[in-house]
Formats: sequence, C-alpha cells, structure tokens
Amino acid sequence: MLTKLCLGTVFIGYFRHFRICMLDKRFTSMHNARMSHAQRPRIPGDVCFISAYAKINLTLDVLGRRADGYHALTSVMQTIDLFDTLCLTAIEEERVEMICSIPELSNEQNLAAHAARVLLDRFSPGYGVRIELHKRIPMAAGLGGGSSDAAAVLVALANWWQLPIADQELHTIAAQLGSDVPFFLQGGLALCEGRGEQVTALPDSWPRSLRWLLLLKPAIGLSTAEVFRHLSARDYTDGAHSKAVISALEEGRPPDEQDIHNSLERGVLERYPEVAQAKAEMLQAGSSLVRLSGSGPTLFAPFAELALARQVQERVQARGYETYLTRAIYPGAGYLNVF
Repeated sequence: MLTKLCLGTVFIGYFRHFRICMLDKRFTSMHNARMSHAQRPRIPGDVCFISAYAKINLTLDVLGRRADGYHALTSVMQTIDLFDTLCLTAIEEERVEMICSIPELSNEQNLAAHAARVLLDRFSPGYGVRIELHKRIPMAAGLGGGSSDAAAVLVALANWWQLPIADQELHTIAAQLGSDVPFFLQGGLALCEGRGEQVTALPDSWPRSLRWLLLLKPAIGLSTAEVFRHLSARDYTDGAHSKAVISALEEGRPPDEQDIHNSLERGVLERYPEVAQAKAEMLQAGSSLVRLSGSGPTLFAPFAELALARQVQERVQARGYETYLTRAIYPGAGYLNVF
C-alpha cells in the first residue's frame, strides 16, 4: 500500500526543492541526520525518483567580460513547474548507466551522468547507479534542463546514499559542472551572480501580475556559448535591472516592465529570425510582455489571469508553436512515497 507523508519544511537549504520518492520495503526518514559512510543501509536494487525543475530568468544583466573569459552576470532566477523526472537505481558495479527518453542523451556526456560519476569517483561507495531520465524540459532552450538534472542527481545521491559531504563541497562540485547547477541545488527565487554560481536566496514573493507564465519554444536550439560569443559591449548593464526587480519583489509590488530585462535578447532577436518572429506572434496573440529566458530561444510571457494565458496559448499553438503553461514554484515541501 502506498503511504504518502507530507514533509512540510523538512527539505531546507540545498535540499529544499526536490520531490523524492523512494521505492523500498524499508523506510529511512530522509530528514534524519546523515549517517556515516559505513552505516549507509542502502544496497543495490534500491530505487528513488526525483524531479528536476526548469527555470526562467526574470532578469539577466551582463556586466562585462571577466579575465577568465566568462561574463560577469547578475540574474534573478525562478524555478517553474516544468520538470524532468529521474529514476535512480543502485547497481552492483561501480559505474554509471545513463538511459534517457531522448536517445542522443543516453551517454556519459549527459550532465546528469557526469554528476553521478563525480560523486562515485569522490566517495567510491562500492556500487554504481543507473539513471533513467524522462525529459520534459526542452533541450538547448534557456530553461536550464541539463543543469537541473545534474543538481537533482547530486542531491539525490548525497541524500540517498548518506554521503559524508558538506553543503559547501556539494556547491563546489555543482559549480564545476556548470554555472547554473548551484542555483538548482536551492531553487525557488534567487539572485545569481559571478558567472551564475554565486547564489543568494530571495524571499518567496511572486506578484499577481506574473502568476501564470506562458513559455514558447521556437523550433530551434541555441548554444549558450555561441550566444555569449556574439554579445556586444553595448548590451552590458550595471545590474540596475536586477536590483530594481529585487526591490519591487521585496516591497510586494510588480516589477516595472523595463526592468524585466535580458542583456542577451537584442542579439538573439537580431541573429535568429525564428525567435524574433515568435516574439512578434506572441505579442500579436495578446501578450503584453514577452521576454527571452536565459540564452534562449524560449520566450516567456506573464499573465495575471488564467483565461487570457490560455487564450494566447491556443492562438500561438494554432500557429504550430511548442508551448508550456506553467507557474513559479517553490518546491520546498515534498512528498515521500514509500512502497
């Protein structure tokens, strides 16, 4: 029989935004303090499920180019209710198997597999993991799907296998995997700085005007490196847009539309006519505001009311676009399903 336990505020800090399901005849409460490496009760054959949420960039201020070749960023990011599902199974051999619903991602170059390999090499638990990944977040879309998958694996294995790893070390590993991965360890609403790896949680405050989020994914994928390579210095900002949005959210008022800003948007719209056309059609369909998420090509439009969001969605879907109607999510309170 399925037992569902509401964990409430159990998941805090780096573990607060994942919903974990354990398929196991034994029950070990995940909010207990981690046991030592030698005391771990798990054996090969155990299984857990974890959800990895997408994000949007409410702002993305590019401050300039750093000496190491990366760009300095200030970005307000928010997890949204669009997610991939990962099933992790312990296996006898100390290796990583990667199986994805998108066949070309079924290899160890997948960032989720890379994350698992890093932990196996670091802790040598004596067994490995099979990762089954059901992709819902579109690829190369500016929604952070690969980074979120990697963070989900880090959190799941650290918690499930009771690895003796401090939060800071987990954060360091995440930052080495990718600039967005540290954000997904935490999720919710956060300010991301540096190259994106410096994450500061913001109060869980989301205005009514942004209650529904319509995403439109044009039928192309964009390389983040390529988009940044063609970034012009005229698109650099001083971070004022992100500061203004944070101030508005902290004061409980909707941000000004001009501050929902993405420094990459102008260049993407100029270089990729498919994205520019999609934005024009979203506006024509009834969206009052359309912005690029991350390095694109996904566009998002906020709505206060579901009726208008659905109306616009139906209109752009009729033109052949891939769309997702979602919302901001703070996945701190999970449910543990024990079989």
